[in-house]
Amino acid sequence: MKVTRFMAILLVLLTVTVIPSAAAPLTSACASGLTYDPACDIDHDGDIDIFDIQLTAGHWGQAGLYNLYPAMVPQTGQTVSYVAGDDGALEKGVPWPNPRFTSNSDGTVTDHLTGLVWLQQSNCDGEKDWAGALTLANALFDGYMGAGGGDCGLADGSVAGDWRLPNVRELYTLIDVRRATPALPQPNPFTDVVVDGQYWSSTTTVNVASAWIVSLDDGANGINAKSTLNFVWPVRDLQ
Repeated sequence: MKVTRFMAILLVLLTVTVIPSAAAPLTSACASGLTYDPACDIDHDGDIDIFDIQLTAGHWGQAGLYNLYPAMVPQTGQTVSYVAGDDGALEKGVPWPNPRFTSNSDGTVTDHLTGLVWLQQSNCDGEKDWAGALTLANALFDGYMGAGGGDCGLADGSVAGDWRLPNVRELYTLIDVRRATPALPQPNPFTDVVVDGQYWSSTTTVNVASAWIVSLDDGANGINAKSTLNFVWPVRDLQ
């Protein structure tokens, strides 16, 4: 009797928590704020919000089907086609949500494509070498004053250790290949953007004396010696 009761409870739990299979059709790709679709309501709270999107870890594909691969590649932003079969013609990848970014009115900006939270001031303390960039990002907190006495504009209650220097893939998700100077999606709520600036990532290259950077001038990845001075754009995870 006890075994039967246990199996019944287990069956109920599995029924409640099961996620859609790879063949489960949806009316549209799951995204925060869209028309309610029970297949997207992963936390069963009656609406589709950022928590459902996080729980699926970006597994909802462009066709609205649950994809078992954990790292879906986003679209580049290119919509103009120059020859049949190119990026602009196919527009492959996870579609960008609209709006892409939201200012949280506390000095931070949430990216609804990746779930990352960026410092709204994209240049709050000037250029640093790579070690200095890591130090700044790791030390950032609500009330942080830069070396020049500047306030980074945070009012989010964050403490040192909440922020970090983005890796090169995280940093490159900000790039819109249709644009230049700066190569960022428009509109966006970021301030103090160095439109032709090079920004540090936390990612070291094969040559350990160098690290990857991303240029807002043309959206290109590049490599700089760690002694080079570049700009710093801290990021943190959604909390």
